[in-house]
Amino acid sequence: MGMPGFYVSPEQLVQDKADFARKGIARGRALVGMRYVEGIVFVAENTSATLRKVSEIYDRIAFGGVGRYNEFDQLRIAGVRHADQKGFVYSREDVDARSLANQYAQIMGQVFTHEHKPLEVEILLAEIGDEPDDDQLFHLMFDGTVMDETNIAAIGGDSSAILERLQAGWSEGMALQDAVKLAASALAGPDRTLGAAELEVATLDRGNGRRAFHRLDDDAVEVMLSAN
Repeated sequence: MGMPGFYVSPEQLVQDKADFARKGIARGRALVGMRYVEGIVFVAENTSATLRKVSEIYDRIAFGGVGRYNEFDQLRIAGVRHADQKGFVYSREDVDARSLANQYAQIMGQVFTHEHKPLEVEILLAEIGDEPDDDQLFHLMFDGTVMDETNIAAIGGDSSAILERLQAGWSEGMALQDAVKLAASALAGPDRTLGAAELEVATLDRGNGRRAFHRLDDDAVEVMLSAN
């Protein structure tokens, strides 16, 4: 005689998967992205010198991930391959963050729907245009949901409180130094301070030409944080 099966409603199964993914993501340190006068800056709380949360995807596109490292790094690699292939087959100008976000949404949604364990990741994708109004910032959730952010975004642990602190301090046309200081303060919160060694900072800057991505070293970040 076989053992009786246990019925789980589709609604409960989806809820359980979502709760599992959220708990995994919340255990990780957060990452923020925001527009500044010359482009978009990503700032992540990250003490590792080798495991990067922020990376270049293509000429003017950057990727930021939080949660389980091996999972979001696999997504990063898939994004690089997709962008390289599209740029080779068509042209470099045809590679854009919007289509890449759609590709990621399909992958993440497929895993969430059909696999037992969802991806424990959130992603930020950014692309800068020739003009500030052309900049794009996409926030992707573990279930493939895509949100088009306007000026600022926060993902990872305690992202709601971090986003509130960013909204209170952000203004149009911020200098990079002010944006980095605001991001560090928002990530740290009122009860602690984050130094350069605990942050990973990278920019997409219109002044850098075709390869807009630039990673800031600890010395450069320290100068920004200590400036009045």
